[in-house]
Amino acid sequence: MVSEPDQGPQNGLRGGRARLADVAQRAGVSKAAASKVLNGVVDFSARPETRLRIMEAAEALGYRPHVAARALATSNGRTVALLVPKLTNLTSVTIARSAFERAAERGYVSVMSEDFDEHSGMTAFRDLVHAGRVDGLIVASSRPHHKLIAALAESSIPHVFLDRAVPGTGRNVVMDVARSARLALRHLAELGHRTVAHIAGPPGITSSDDRARAFTESALAHGLTVCHVEHVELTEAGGAAAATAIVEAGRATAVYASSLAQAIGAIHAAHEAGLVVPDDLSLIGNDDFPIAAYLTPPLTTIAMPLWELGRYGADAIIDQLEGAAPVDVVIPTEPRLMVRGSTGWPGSR
Repeated sequence: MVSEPDQGPQNGLRGGRARLADVAQRAGVSKAAASKVLNGVVDFSARPETRLRIMEAAEALGYRPHVAARALATSNGRTVALLVPKLTNLTSVTIARSAFERAAERGYVSVMSEDFDEHSGMTAFRDLVHAGRVDGLIVASSRPHHKLIAALAESSIPHVFLDRAVPGTGRNVVMDVARSARLALRHLAELGHRTVAHIAGPPGITSSDDRARAFTESALAHGLTVCHVEHVELTEAGGAAAATAIVEAGRATAVYASSLAQAIGAIHAAHEAGLVVPDDLSLIGNDDFPIAAYLTPPLTTIAMPLWELGRYGADAIIDQLEGAAPVDVVIPTEPRLMVRGSTGWPGSR
């Protein structure tokens, strides 16, 4: 039996939302019986008049069954899983929170698993999908040659690839990362920078490759020289290592990083090298979180529609579960340039 969390009464019941206990009392049945009827437990036997009393009591009190309890109590779990690269990553957490919220709005329960390496991803696939614990899968962690991609291609489980596209699958939900790169490059060109560098994400990840390609193409269109494209992990350590290589080469006056974490590492590396940001080196980070405004100097960023991405991802998998064919989706929301103190005219000191 799956019981329902008390919700606090409403409609005159001590001023709050109706509880399962209130429905049971009004219908003259046990709380367990009310829970089973309202949650649609198929093997629970009750007289038609009893079911009617419970349903009428719930309607009169405005009672709403708890989504998680209903999912666990029914044969159709209405549960989706989200696989993310790292739970410590602010981008992953933002996308997950948004997807969870949207799934709940549509009556689905969400679970999350960390897919930080080949082993963990396949373990999650076996535990969640093969065991029948979820109805659909949102994969925000795809990377080249991951065994999970081949496993999903052979599986009947509905799934979507979120943020990191898998070409040819026709079930990708992504942002237009090329827009972010073009926006960053245009800002640097307008400031007068002529030689720029890019700290990209790991090679083979479509979002990293697309962003790097757009940055290079946009630089060419503006008559700028790209002296470095460093492919590293989307972490502070990766950003610091890439920035150190760029600084030692001594050519770039501005750097665009693929993640906020990389940009934080790049600022640290610049300071360690004795450079002043932005007087000696301008820095732009991708994705915008509150911490960006509290760095020294405050970090100029490209704010990406991460919240919208999570919602679109949840809609895409739930639409499949409700009969729609999978489709590729590009989030229409434009990225925004958040100008702060880390970018300026080259050689302004």
